Amino acid sequence: MKIIRIGLAAVLALVVMAPASAAFAAKKPTAPADGIDPKYREKGMTDTPALVTAAGLACTVSDARWIGEDKKSGQSYYEVACNPGLGGVLVAKKDDPKPAYYPCIETGKPGPDGKPGSLACKLAANADPIQALAPFVAKSGVTCAVDKARSIGASTRNTFFEVSCQGGYGFILVASYPADANAEVKANTCLAYEAGGNLFCELTSRESQLAMVDTLAAASGKNCVVKDKRYILASTTGSLYFEVACADGKGYVLERASNGSLARAIDCANAPGGAECTLTDARQAQTEQAGLYSRLAGKAGFPCNVEKYALFPTRVARQEVVELKCSDRPDGAVAVFDAEGPGRVYNCILAEVQGYRCTFSPKEAAMPKLSADLKGLGKGSCVVSDARVIGKSDAGDGYVEVACADGLPGWVMVYPTSTNSPKEVLSCRQASSVGGGCKLATNKTSG
Repeated sequence: MKIIRIGLAAVLALVVMAPASAAFAAKKPTAPADGIDPKYREKGMTDTPALVTAAGLACTVSDARWIGEDKKSGQSYYEVACNPGLGGVLVAKKDDPKPAYYPCIETGKPGPDGKPGSLACKLAANADPIQALAPFVAKSGVTCAVDKARSIGASTRNTFFEVSCQGGYGFILVASYPADANAEVKANTCLAYEAGGNLFCELTSRESQLAMVDTLAAASGKNCVVKDKRYILASTTGSLYFEVACADGKGYVLERASNGSLARAIDCANAPGGAECTLTDARQAQTEQAGLYSRLAGKAGFPCNVEKYALFPTRVARQEVVELKCSDRPDGAVAVFDAEGPGRVYNCILAEVQGYRCTFSPKEAAMPKLSADLKGLGKGSCVVSDARVIGKSDAGDGYVEVACADGLPGWVMVYPTSTNSPKEVLSCRQASSVGGGCKLATNKTSG
């Protein structure tokens, strides 16, 4: 994962002439010990609406105060509370039309002496700058009960926060600059960053982050005593992928959904591209899985010594849909294996009726089967030279147009759902209302 990164010190160097923690010159007003001077609040409420607009903040000012000024640098400082919006400090510089902005969670960082800095937020509406990030967390799509948070800094385009969640999980929020919960917000897992970079996590350890893997493994239903584990990658949908190696030698890829639940557990033999297993012997696992699919295909009436296989995305729970390439026959197939039952196997033409397309085997390899099907329907004079799926009825029957090698008019065979055997054959004229009718070259003018 690659993002533009910039440290806090560099940000301040870009945005202001002096560090945000610089001491104010003389003439800085002193607020009474029991609260905010009404005059400072009045000045803040008068000046900040225009400053908020000039800074480009998504903020409806609900409260504000003037903090002070530094006449030497020509800078004035204001705290602003927003509803809606993220409260913070505005730094307005003379002759610069766009004020700089820092959220309260950033200005509230204690100084080297451990005391709050002179720009720490004091307005009641800004009292909890950590929970003020909740709208940003919600916009990112992750599920997190915020425990701690810190400001990392900003670039000219993004604002970065680290957030830790109850339970040990954490991530880096990437928001707009200035930070706006209505704009795009991304949550990148802390596991994607290495310590010591411009962006890294301090509020959680890598060990606590990986502790979630044990919970996912326990929820997978696999008989796996976790021996080793690692983070693999994050998807654009917010899912995280982990590999676990089990004490018995097996391994799995676990997908964690953005809400924290287990989405699926994938055998290392079937791990998707980019998320392959490295802690276990994936090649051995693939060999074992190919042997399993060979046995299942045989039970389903399709003898096949599986040489290669690929999984399709799961549509039904406890079901696998697999494309099979056989070493002992030219025609491949798509097999549907349920947790119970013998399974179903479709040749690469009929698989398209079900919404699956073969990539390992050419469709020509399925022509002998279609010729045999025609013969079974009394049309044995046609040796099929081409075929295509032209439609599907509401009942699930598939319509397959075939062309004949002798150039004579072809036919349309009707296959009931979940079978490999046709129930009837139609002429192209009879099937003219299905999917636009016949379109293979030798069938366009057939009767």
